[in-house]
Amino acid sequence: MDQQQLDKVRDWRGFIAALDQSGGSTPEALRLYGVSEDRYADETAMFDRIHEMRTRIITSPSFGGDRIVGAILFEMTMDRQIDGRDSGDYLWSVKQVVPFLKVDKGLAEEVDGVQLMKPIGDLDGLLERGVAKGMFGTKMRSVVKLADPKGIEALVEQQFELCRTILAAGQVPIVEPEIDIECPQKGAAEELLKAAIVARIDDLPAGQQVMCKLTLPDEDGFYGDLVTHPRILRVVALSGGYSRDEANDRLAHNPGLIASFSRALTEGLTAQQSDEEFDTVLDASIKSIYDASIT
Repeated sequence: MDQQQLDKVRDWRGFIAALDQSGGSTPEALRLYGVSEDRYADETAMFDRIHEMRTRIITSPSFGGDRIVGAILFEMTMDRQIDGRDSGDYLWSVKQVVPFLKVDKGLAEEVDGVQLMKPIGDLDGLLERGVAKGMFGTKMRSVVKLADPKGIEALVEQQFELCRTILAAGQVPIVEPEIDIECPQKGAAEELLKAAIVARIDDLPAGQQVMCKLTLPDEDGFYGDLVTHPRILRVVALSGGYSRDEANDRLAHNPGLIASFSRALTEGLTAQQSDEEFDTVLDASIKSIYDASIT
């Protein structure tokens, strides 16, 4: 593990950019970016368009390690290049942004109020490739829909079981048990989720740390005890469908949490903008998320 990257993730003031839209979420991300489905003929062309969007964001003068701690990449982004360098190498060597890899393969059908992750085929092979491509850590997402104790226990157990494999490969896992912002018992779900995480965190191998990526809570400062937990390297927050303004406002009321926004980061960016217009909008977005993250 790179000590400089570890120090940056642990100590740096800033946020993590989530640039990891996968096959299921890419069409919507492109539509919001002003690229309709008639602009690409097949999945290969679709991923070409999303890589162009990500490249434009990452190479922007506004995007850099002064305000951005890390970036989460989709597997195809990791395997592609930016300005002649592997994406992970470009992020760290040129931008001083720590690269992470999304490793989950999407969500299973809802059972007991949660959506677990689908099986991850050849996780060991993917982790080996990630290390070779310069990835510092991983991210994996599952979703809580209801405050069902049985479902939440199963979801957190799956996350931490995979953590052991990822830690053994020398990577830092980001555990992302997202609570749907439309959950009718969101506060109760947050209580159950936090308790399930705390119950498992000390069972990890000695000296190992994980990160947590959590939905912005209803109660200000609710995850403060996770922020200060010695086995948790960093707690980051997802925007979860909140607008950027609302997400930033909620984040600013949760000291110690930093952003890991996706849609809220790219809100307002379009393929039709000139480079100057694009950079101006992205700079304002990054500044607002950065400011909320350091509050």
